Amino acid sequence: MLARCTTAALQGLEARPVTVEVDLGPGLPALAMVGLADTAVQEARERVRSALRHSGFRVPQGRVVVNLAPADLRKAGPGFDLPVALGLLVASSQLPAAAIDGVWSAGELGLDGTLRPIRGLLSIAMQARASGARALLVPAGNAREASLVDGLDVWAATSLNECMALLRDPPGCGSRSAGALALASDPSGPQGPDLADLQGQLHGRRALEIAAAGGHHLLLIGPPGSGKTMLARCLASLLPPLTRSQALELTRIHSVAGQLDPDSALIRHRPFRAPHHSCTGTALIGGGWMPRPGELGLAHEGVLFLDELTEFRPGVLDLLRQPLEEGEIRLQRAHHGCRFPCAITLVGAANPCHCGWHGDPERECRCSESERRRYWGRLSGPLLDRIDLQVVVRRPLAGELAAPYRQGCSPGGAGTDQPPESSATVAQRVAKAHQRMARRNPCGVSNARLPVAALHQLARPSASALGLWERALAQGRISARGGERVLRVARTISDLDHQHEISAPALAEALIYRSFDQQVRQGSAVGTSR
Repeated sequence: MLARCTTAALQGLEARPVTVEVDLGPGLPALAMVGLADTAVQEARERVRSALRHSGFRVPQGRVVVNLAPADLRKAGPGFDLPVALGLLVASSQLPAAAIDGVWSAGELGLDGTLRPIRGLLSIAMQARASGARALLVPAGNAREASLVDGLDVWAATSLNECMALLRDPPGCGSRSAGALALASDPSGPQGPDLADLQGQLHGRRALEIAAAGGHHLLLIGPPGSGKTMLARCLASLLPPLTRSQALELTRIHSVAGQLDPDSALIRHRPFRAPHHSCTGTALIGGGWMPRPGELGLAHEGVLFLDELTEFRPGVLDLLRQPLEEGEIRLQRAHHGCRFPCAITLVGAANPCHCGWHGDPERECRCSESERRRYWGRLSGPLLDRIDLQVVVRRPLAGELAAPYRQGCSPGGAGTDQPPESSATVAQRVAKAHQRMARRNPCGVSNARLPVAALHQLARPSASALGLWERALAQGRISARGGERVLRVARTISDLDHQHEISAPALAEALIYRSFDQQVRQGSAVGTSR
């Protein structure tokens, strides 16, 4: 007897429909699986046999051929266990064929018949809804994830026996599995440190606010202990909340990568990813035999922090050039290609030299000029050209560090400094700037990602600002790409300052953030003096 059931195979972020055909015929007991299946899929033969036996079902005695169609689409992972088991039950007349008509299924089977969650279930659920599936049968561990898709009935089970019960007695129309509706829980609040805990660093705070408002990439240069890492970790809390579509896309990426928390449904916080400098190119941008997202994709709509930037291999860093420009990664293989979105805010941190103390007024640098050039030579010019904000930070003064401890002291020792602004206060200004960008640009993208044609229409520099910009280009202070990036930063500064057009002070401030790029290209020293 021939039985058919439907599931899907992951190809990048997309799920492709797969028909599982099971043919039970005469011959010696054997189970052959065809259809370009990887090792994990081939091993389903043993898992399915044991699951059927321990669940009290009859294991078909005869020659069984399982075909995963289309045959030229690669299949990977244990998610085909459940549809293969259901196909065997239909082919052996233990389940009516009408019971699985229009029902998609996916899940891994344990040897005792229990159902285990799989990665990429959200993409499979989206494809099932797009294909007009009657329902989607999933492991209980994937129920919350699958129920994020509107207009799709989700049936969740913990074992093969529960699957059979659901198929023989289907739930009512529009049903959801128990616990799958617990989606609306709002997170307690932003994660990470607060700007109120950071003392001093007014220049770094301003750059952080500009980066959050316009989506600009940021490079922090300073000696050890200057607060670079804490500044970077504060950035995610300044970004506006994720929209539903952004959260769904981010959740989908983490699901395909196998990094989705099974106890949560929708990712509501902007991600903060900080890979170690020893990571490979594949780990950073994604890839593999069956491509998965890397750190760049997992940081989509959030912050990618590369601490000790100059310690990353130059070849790995150069892989970032195109994704930073386009906001997506396109991986091409011999037989297929895939796309991973990566609209990130990149934050890099580095010391001014190998020993870390060049330019510090209190510590002596042990590096020679040639050593400093080799140190910064690990960062290519084209990569630096794509980083809009390049900020040299200093170590905080002793009085700044002692300010939080002076609160409540005697009048003679009390300080008069104003407390630093909190992340919530700065985030309000950033949100207002985003609202002004959205009203001006119907596409709703940030200034850093505006198309060039839209930038020409929306930049609107004043006459004095335009003259300053032209002089910077004529003197070779910035490249053509750098000039465009300066205009984007100046547009963001103007939005934060409630200005309709780009003023000369806004453009001058934007040019200041490109001074480090010029110093590196000229081979001059980088200072961090007070």
